[in-house]
Amino acid sequence: MTTVTTAWAAELVDALGDDSVLTDPDVTASYARDQAMLAEAGTPAAVVLPRRTADVVAVMQIASRHGIPVVPRGAGSGLAGSSNAVDGAITLVMTRMDAVLEVSPADRLAVVQPGVVNKALRDAVAGSGLFYPPDPSSYDWCTIGGNLSTNSGGLCCVKYGVTTDYVLGLEVVLADGRVLRTGRRTVKGVAGYDLARLFVGSEGTLGVITEATLALRPAPQRPVTLVATFATTAQTGEVVERVVTTGLVPSLLEVMDNTCICAVDDLLRADLDRGAHALLVAQSDSGGEAAAREIEALAQLCREAGADLVHTTDDPAEGDLLLAARRMVLPALEQLGSTLIDDVAVPRSRIAAFLDGCDAIAVTRDLTIGVVGHAGDGNMHPTICFDPADADQRDRAFAAFDDILELGLSLGGTITGEHGVGNLKVGWLEREIGPVSLDVHRSIKTALDPAGLLNPGKVLRRAGDGAPDRA
Repeated sequence: MTTVTTAWAAELVDALGDDSVLTDPDVTASYARDQAMLAEAGTPAAVVLPRRTADVVAVMQIASRHGIPVVPRGAGSGLAGSSNAVDGAITLVMTRMDAVLEVSPADRLAVVQPGVVNKALRDAVAGSGLFYPPDPSSYDWCTIGGNLSTNSGGLCCVKYGVTTDYVLGLEVVLADGRVLRTGRRTVKGVAGYDLARLFVGSEGTLGVITEATLALRPAPQRPVTLVATFATTAQTGEVVERVVTTGLVPSLLEVMDNTCICAVDDLLRADLDRGAHALLVAQSDSGGEAAAREIEALAQLCREAGADLVHTTDDPAEGDLLLAARRMVLPALEQLGSTLIDDVAVPRSRIAAFLDGCDAIAVTRDLTIGVVGHAGDGNMHPTICFDPADADQRDRAFAAFDDILELGLSLGGTITGEHGVGNLKVGWLEREIGPVSLDVHRSIKTALDPAGLLNPGKVLRRAGDGAPDRA
């Protein structure tokens, strides 16, 4: 039962109904944070679960009138603290807005609400012979709204790109409650500024996404899968670089280091090569002979680089098992302790140097660090394992987190490829983009949210809020 304690909370109940506004602290506490367990989180004053755009409009109008911050939230699968609560704020949970409103095979598009789960959208369009490609590792429970807010990627980015590549149009409720519709349903369209993509990756700091028009692709063909193991990072990096230079475009190309290989083998008893320094998993979904040729060409690159093992299969069940090993890396590493997951993208030619650098950081900080990632686009996920009850280990873990970001930037990379900035990397974003870009960011934020009510403390600080931390 909702316990109304403030005038503005009473207004929310009047506008949305008692079952859509939660103020019981024992209930609201469960919405305080996402999966970045060590990111700072406050306590929401209220949790609101809208069912329609009009509900979101009402929330933003009430929040604007009373000066109450609003933190948009999806399923809470984020890994950067993007949806972590702010003390005294409204946490706006979008999961009840979960309808697939339209699937148009003729136009190859779908119109969805933000609470639709990624896998549910895939399933909804599969009957039309269509495919929504972005596939974060949490695709079976993360929501489209969250994917849009952080511009999520996934295992298939090397061929299909990231979330923003599939955004045709958005409906967004602005900070003052106005509804902005931007974008199009056509294949081409360049009228005006590309406002739709401005909101993609903005992590709820510019507006609340309430509807998305998304492009679809024809369903992929039966995949052919490859797994290869290597004794050195140099060999692994050589294969990735040659995939690019020879023009191969597999539908996925993933890498696991030895720490990840052993952790997954301990969890799944999958008979992986525990002596391998790195493992590559690749697929081609081009279908038939085309897929077979593509994977055989990749297999030859692996052999020429000196791979210890090269195995290919056109059996979908066996391919799924190999991908399951890749997808189980994080649960496997969680068996070693609490995890601090980083998200760094580097040029593909520097992947070997990045892997070696992470090994060196693990030695220097005396910690276990497993590196898994999307080798095909250079997006790596070093995961630091430690005991958070041990203050010294916790300090060393955060130091290693910063070391990894420093390493990524030194190699010409970026501090996030798909998880977002959240509140973990605010200072690092300022460092990466520089003062001119930071000023432009702040100008856009001020224009759309002059009172700073939307997701405060995430992505960037307003001018005068103090020195950046964690950089």
